[in-house]
Amino acid sequence: MPVCSAVPVELTASERHRLKKMAYGHKTPHQARQRATIVLLAARGRGNARIAAENRLHVDTVRRWRGRFAAGRMPALDDRKRSGRPPTFTALQTAEVKALACQLPTESGAPLSRWSCPELAREAVTQAITDTISASTVRRWLKDDALKPWQHRSWIFIRDPNFRATAQRVLDLYARIFDGAPLGEDEYVISADEKTSIQARCRCHPTLAPGQARAMRVNHTCGRGGALAYLAAYDIHRAEVFGRCEQTTGIAPFMKLVEQVMTSEPYANAKRVFFIVDNGSSHRGKSAIDHLAARFPNAVLVHTPVHASWLNQIEIFFSTVQRKVVTPNDFTDLDQVRDRLRRFEGRYNATAQPFQWKFTTSDLDDLLARLDRHAVTDLPEESSTALAA
Repeated sequence: MPVCSAVPVELTASERHRLKKMAYGHKTPHQARQRATIVLLAARGRGNARIAAENRLHVDTVRRWRGRFAAGRMPALDDRKRSGRPPTFTALQTAEVKALACQLPTESGAPLSRWSCPELAREAVTQAITDTISASTVRRWLKDDALKPWQHRSWIFIRDPNFRATAQRVLDLYARIFDGAPLGEDEYVISADEKTSIQARCRCHPTLAPGQARAMRVNHTCGRGGALAYLAAYDIHRAEVFGRCEQTTGIAPFMKLVEQVMTSEPYANAKRVFFIVDNGSSHRGKSAIDHLAARFPNAVLVHTPVHASWLNQIEIFFSTVQRKVVTPNDFTDLDQVRDRLRRFEGRYNATAQPFQWKFTTSDLDDLLARLDRHAVTDLPEESSTALAA
């Protein structure tokens, strides 16, 4: 009987480069590496039997992939599409489970605050969407549409009727503008607030330093050594922090902080010093403005809008303090907390640069426009129609 000759294989430079990457790549799947090796050896003129013996393969396997490549080139080395197992669930069932995940549990009568994949699988069976379904199947379906009903985000709607005007006043000060006029060289902007309840937690076992393949270890059990409030004022253009620790917050501790700033240069002889604060009880309302002006005539108190402390740059500094000084909380007593905060201020002021504040009045207008669109969308149909009219 005549012997079938092996199919000749000739490679282009591009095909040879791709096949070598497949054959020698560390992350290439085993089957793809075998197929690329077969084609490369075939291109060198080796017979099927020799290739099979050298690579411990069956000669039919070598013949198959050699022939497929000769007929279809590189795409032919991929697996052919298979029919696979018939789907267990219909498209309607998948859509109904996804719709269930987009509802609050209370709407279905479930005594839950939010859905999890096991609870959704149980509820799908309860509502007769399907006879049986696993939590992993539900998780795979939700992943297709990036649905995560077990997560939640809180939000708060703007209640301040003068939000834009108040926020613009703060943003203008960040840009060294007040009432439409640029600030002079002897005018300064200070961002101030309080960080409350910094506790001294003395761990019952010493904290272990990090080591090779080991993170720092902090014992969970601790003794409580009290708490204090950290008040800070930040010059946003000079990147300088003034801080002090007090037993509690209030008008008197806040005025001590203001006095600490206003009795030092260049603020003592400045034309105006603007203090940007939130609406906390220590500096709320017109009475706080008058009280500050009576004590320091060149000091001007400027409030952020209600529920808009994120506009106050001192919160950025407080987040740095939380990450670098307070966490993990391991202090023997409050004196150690005070000392750590005081020394961190000196370290911070030695290298600090002004924050790169990028939220401008244009961004504020865009934000308010988006909120207005959401407000109209969320209204009932008759209310939105009346509003549009």
